[in-house]
Amino acid sequence: MAESPRVLVVDDNRHIGAEVRAILSDQGYEVLGTSDRQEVIDLLNIHQPELILLDLHWLHLNGPHLLRAYWEWSAPNATMLVFITDVYAEIAARQFRADGSLTKPVALRSALEPLREYQAWEARV
Repeated sequence: MAESPRVLVVDDNRHIGAEVRAILSDQGYEVLGTSDRQEVIDLLNIHQPELILLDLHWLHLNGPHLLRAYWEWSAPNATMLVFITDVYAEIAARQFRADGSLTKPVALRSALEPLREYQAWEARV
């Protein structure tokens, strides 16, 4: 496998966040994770992950607000954004210009699919 993308997992549910991070780490991805509002900003600025898995309905952080701010900080093509959220993931993902969505509970296959799509896209560029 080519160099794995750096992935940031942002979820206020520590158990789900830890599970997704473990799945991705076991597959060889470099994974960062947080459930802390300020740390999200720091991790985005310092590590500039290629992929972000964001819980849109995070109680301690306004997911749409974070996304709007993120689009202002960086080039929109710099990162593929994928939301981890509830059954409305697809609608929310389109509304906030995400490249894809995952629905909780997250299964192994669905957690890895956006990463495979990203790597396939990157190989073509």
